[in-house]
Amino acid sequence: MVAMVPHLIWFTGLSGAGKSTLSSLFCEKLKKLNHHFYLLDGDIIRKGLCKDLGFSDSHRTENIRRVAEVSAILLDAGLFVIAAFIAPLEAERLLARGIVAAKGYQFIEVYVKASLETCEKRDPKGLYKKARQGLIKNFTGIDSLYEIPQNPDIILDTERDSKDECIMRLMDFLKEKGLITT
Repeated sequence: MVAMVPHLIWFTGLSGAGKSTLSSLFCEKLKKLNHHFYLLDGDIIRKGLCKDLGFSDSHRTENIRRVAEVSAILLDAGLFVIAAFIAPLEAERLLARGIVAAKGYQFIEVYVKASLETCEKRDPKGLYKKARQGLIKNFTGIDSLYEIPQNPDIILDTERDSKDECIMRLMDFLKEKGLITT
């Protein structure tokens, strides 16, 4: 059994960097350790809670605000919260951090690092291709800005390291910070 203090782990990075993949693998690890958690993924949230939002700067900010508020509610319930969102602007990530911190919880920013070129080669959903063709507007990395985190708590480089290595690094980091124990 793993004892954990409720906190939010926020995976940020370009589309195709590996946020959803790593967050899902991390959840599998938590499940094996019998810990209660909840995964908030950008693709899923945009189909429900935030389906009324587009991709303008103001809508992106509102999307992140809603996710941070839901995260705070889940943290209050004692759940470990994992969020996988592009959250392209530093100000958005600071907003989310502030909402969670105001409730007394930690916000762990995980920058899932992969170059635009690598993400375009991976392009699991064909979104970069559509964005380059002008079929998708305000696509992060193409015609909408992604600000690389200035001070992430940890960087997981999916170009350099395997998925398993990234998860091991994250687990080791959380153990070193005293946020999980085995």
